[in-house]
Amino acid sequence: MHSIPVDVRVLSPLWSHSDLRGATPGSCGLDLMACFTEEQRVLLPGERTAVPSGLAIDIRRPGIAGFVYSRSGLGTKQGLVVSQGVGVIDPDYRGEIIVSLLNTSGEERTITRGQRIAQLIFQSYFPAEFTVRDELTATQRGAGGFGHTG
Repeated sequence: MHSIPVDVRVLSPLWSHSDLRGATPGSCGLDLMACFTEEQRVLLPGERTAVPSGLAIDIRRPGIAGFVYSRSGLGTKQGLVVSQGVGVIDPDYRGEIIVSLLNTSGEERTITRGQRIAQLIFQSYFPAEFTVRDELTATQRGAGGFGHTG
């Protein structure tokens, strides 16, 4: 297993150096905390909120970006998920990581300061070099979209 170098700027006193690792030795991501100033936030059903994580990062290996995913337990048990599905932290972004949380449950939910709200995972990406064409190569599917196969 290979690790990647990531410089971290800690922006909240809620973080300690021991927090900057996975929850278990086999964890593939870093749990992000709610680092807002108030003690808690209440989210109504269907409501979303931008939650500061208290961290900014500098990914030191080319071809790697950060991806913010929902925590499975928080999403399954409470309906609190990353609102856009997955958040992308571009490798040249140096600002604070902000997590947009959405309450998908039918009840109001409370987020407390310091609560683990999402997970940050590092993955490779492939930048594209686009070439404009009048025609694209033909395939059996062609332009068939949603539900075209039944």
